[in-house]
Amino acid sequence: MTTSGVTLRLLDRADKEILKLPRTVKGAFFDFQHKFRTNPNTTGLKLQQLKGDHRLWSARVNDEYRALLLRLADDDWLIVSVKHRKDVYNRLSYGVNQVTGGIEYVDLEVVEDSVLGRLPGATAPAPAATPEPHPSAAPEPLPPGPGSQPLFTAWSDRQLSELGVAEPLLPVIRTLTTEDQLLGLVEYAPQLTGEVLIALFDGASYDDVLDQVTRPVAATEPVDPDDFAAAARRPATVVTTTDEDLRGALESGDFGRWKSFLHPTQAKLVERRYNGPARVGGGPGTGKTVVALHRVRHLVRQLPPGHDKPVLLTTYNKNLAADLRSRLLELGGEELLGRVDVSHVDQLALRVVREAEPGSGKQAIDDGQAVREWRALLDELGEDTWDPEFLHEEWTQVILGQAVGSRTDYFRARRAGRGKSIGRGERAEIWQLAERFTQRLDQLGRQTWDQVAERGARLEMGREQRIRNIARQREEAGGLDNIHLQDSSGGRLRYRYRHIVVDEAQDLRPAHWKMLRAMAPRTPDDLFLVGDTHQRIYKNHQVTLGSLGVNIRGRSAKLTLSYRTTRQILRSALGVLGETTYDDLDGGTETLAGFRSVLSGGLPAGHAFPDWEAERKGVAALITEWDADPDTAVPHERIAVCVPTNQMATELGYTLKLHGIDSVEIRSDGPNGSTGVHIGTMFRFKGLEYQRMIIAGVTDGLVPREDVSRLRDREPARYRHEMQRARSLLFVAATRARDSVDVFWHGRPSPFLDSSWVETEHGGR
Repeated sequence: MTTSGVTLRLLDRADKEILKLPRTVKGAFFDFQHKFRTNPNTTGLKLQQLKGDHRLWSARVNDEYRALLLRLADDDWLIVSVKHRKDVYNRLSYGVNQVTGGIEYVDLEVVEDSVLGRLPGATAPAPAATPEPHPSAAPEPLPPGPGSQPLFTAWSDRQLSELGVAEPLLPVIRTLTTEDQLLGLVEYAPQLTGEVLIALFDGASYDDVLDQVTRPVAATEPVDPDDFAAAARRPATVVTTTDEDLRGALESGDFGRWKSFLHPTQAKLVERRYNGPARVGGGPGTGKTVVALHRVRHLVRQLPPGHDKPVLLTTYNKNLAADLRSRLLELGGEELLGRVDVSHVDQLALRVVREAEPGSGKQAIDDGQAVREWRALLDELGEDTWDPEFLHEEWTQVILGQAVGSRTDYFRARRAGRGKSIGRGERAEIWQLAERFTQRLDQLGRQTWDQVAERGARLEMGREQRIRNIARQREEAGGLDNIHLQDSSGGRLRYRYRHIVVDEAQDLRPAHWKMLRAMAPRTPDDLFLVGDTHQRIYKNHQVTLGSLGVNIRGRSAKLTLSYRTTRQILRSALGVLGETTYDDLDGGTETLAGFRSVLSGGLPAGHAFPDWEAERKGVAALITEWDADPDTAVPHERIAVCVPTNQMATELGYTLKLHGIDSVEIRSDGPNGSTGVHIGTMFRFKGLEYQRMIIAGVTDGLVPREDVSRLRDREPARYRHEMQRARSLLFVAATRARDSVDVFWHGRPSPFLDSSWVETEHGGR
């Protein structure tokens, strides 16, 4: 943003500093920006060059605080810090990173204080007699801890520099002996430095860090260390330039930063041109949804002017779609939202079906209702050979999932992953029951969402085939196309969308993918999907996208840095997953290898109680305890409590009310209210995030459900699938938290909770 030719930007590290300032200083900072852009030389700003440095300047924010700015060019300024006036002359280091080409800034005294503050008995080195900021300023080596080995002796200074570590920090890095000290440095170090050191500390090799952490953000052209203007334009220099973006980030805290600050790796994925479908994976909190939203905005910006909606943003359910719509509106306003169709995939399929069959008034029912109808059918027939859940999954995953249209086709259908082997005679019985079930639903005027998806896929695939036929006829006719009109409407037949972006891709059914594939032409940037199969929580059969026409080979990327989950929470959450393996949506194996966090916080806590009533009271007591302490109190809307069942959610909400705590139920379309602690089943919190997360009812028999355990001997394959799904559900719940996770149980804890949870057990018994 410019006024009077002045450009003023804010380095991303500076906004984190500003977040910690008193509210009055933040207000003064907003005023400062406006005055500076209007006229940097206004007398009240007291703009002056710092002694001994030609590029670093200070300007007055208010009586007590100063902004530190780099002068990139005559009227081009970058705010790198906002400090109390007594700290302006700390030993400050800035420069252009030779690997990324981005601008980096470090307050060496703050880094040293943070590291030394985590080493009992150590004292800080005396400051230089005349401290002067300078690009090459470096600290003196700090004293190592008694009897401890430095963490990074296996790597030379040259190797660390090649990986992108800020060279002024090397002397401090050489003194680190504990993880706690390392996290103290990472808190104030440039982002790439922190990522590299954490990855090395976690056991990654030099080559792996170079390949997975450094190369994705490395500059693609030679870096001139003196050209700060060029450095400011590179993706590695993460900045914001508008008052609106900054105000949103500061007023929302870390919850608002996603709109303005993208990691360079994320930015590259957002802006890249793909020659076909592309997929971005990654663990919880790595910013997959943020990438999807920014990708939508990027695609819209490439569109010619218009009022249509050629971009589809879709996801698995109504709750997530509502959240995506809200966040897209935050990101780009009505102008952006006006060019995007935001719809959950079942709603989209239903729209397609109703468009083709306008007279149909069938009611769509969910899986739970469908299983009840299966049970009713079996009861009416006196059939006790088959389990209704097994039949429902066989029908949805095999018959509907593979678009099986006849008994003969069903005899040949693959049943990979279904577990229980069935012969030809049994398939004949199942086919007959499936036909009876379909007839039953028709008579009741009902249809399942799987039927809707399968029908929508058939309709869109037929539409695509007609479009292709028209194109072929046009080519044969030498380009004439005026006679090719869509049947019944008189309008030109065309693809519904130009670009499709899918969030939570792992939860879509095969029929969904067939439908989406047919909705956009097979051109560059057609399909862009994000997801993590470790977070697959619905009963959907594993899909191989290539077999469904969505070829992502060679166009897959993985995000590995969590921006939400602390290292402490991450370790415990990963333990929930156990040793089970996960697919990558394309026939391979997905892992969370290299998944890491540079955030640090408290350990997750476990809370044991004798019964559910005592547990509910314990939840209320913990929230009350947080509210009573100014250091732990947060708005109740940033606290969530998830439980295994709807009944437990209702009972917990009642208990909180008795203790004077308002709550808001999370429904299928989002929170049912604006103020209060959010309560819902674990499924409801997919894709959401909170400062504090309470997971209640994590009791053996509830997590996993008791009926899952009964499958162990009867249906081993189905048992493994259901156990994996239950683990994923708890993993998703635990990784919704930014600051803290508290797990509650009564009786015997879930077998998914390892010692990291149980050993932190608090009160209750």
